[in-house]
Amino acid sequence: MGKIRIKTYGEEAPKQKKIKPKKEEVKVPGLKGGEKIKTVGPTNPEEVEKATSATKTPEEKAPEKKKKQKFVKTKVKGKKYLENKAAINKQKLFTLNEAVDVLKKFKKASFDETVELHINVKEKGLSGQIALPHGTGKKVRIKVADDALIDAVSKGTIDFDILIAEPSMMGKLAKVARILGPKGLMPNPKAGTITTEPQKLIEKLSHGQVNYKTETEAPIIHMSVGKLSFAEKQLSENISTALSAIGSTKINNVTLKSTMSPAIKLQIAS
Repeated sequence: MGKIRIKTYGEEAPKQKKIKPKKEEVKVPGLKGGEKIKTVGPTNPEEVEKATSATKTPEEKAPEKKKKQKFVKTKVKGKKYLENKAAINKQKLFTLNEAVDVLKKFKKASFDETVELHINVKEKGLSGQIALPHGTGKKVRIKVADDALIDAVSKGTIDFDILIAEPSMMGKLAKVARILGPKGLMPNPKAGTITTEPQKLIEKLSHGQVNYKTETEAPIIHMSVGKLSFAEKQLSENISTALSAIGSTKINNVTLKSTMSPAIKLQIAS
């Protein structure tokens, strides 16, 4: 006999349709029109992020840098300064006596201000010494170089305004030249601080002898010529002595001021 087939009767179970995973489309920035990335199955956010970053240009990948805000400090002038400034003519050139008179009439600070000359000269490298007839009013700390002082300087201790040295000490001072040089304290012949008679030089410097020199980068000399408590005649004589020592032919312009006051322009005597 051939193969026997048995057929059953009744309701047949309906066939279940296979559900295919839905394809989702993800639009990616940077793709041209019509270009899409197709993913099959459930979308994984991490995978989408990787796919997105892969198509970004370097400019798009780079995080945006936050711009730092710049804060500019502005100096606020005090009430006395502004009142003093308003009391003078900025364009006027004052004679020496007029300038000293105006300076003395300014509203003053609570301390004895230093009187300053700011001299714009015609060339850099000018330096010298001036013996002011009435001194500067400031107690000058003067020391003579020795082994103990050199050792103290090498450790960072500088407790003097002027350093005097005998010629025999210059070789030893070379050890601390990098410390003293930038501060303008290294003894040198131009400043007259190298001498065989240090005690005599100390007496001269203590009685009003001052050193002057232009700035390193600009032909400007800054000099103290007394205190605001000085009499007008004393200030005038100190200023006149200083300007004469430098020489009017080397000077472009001069301003006179105290520590807290505005500047007063001086006439340059020929």
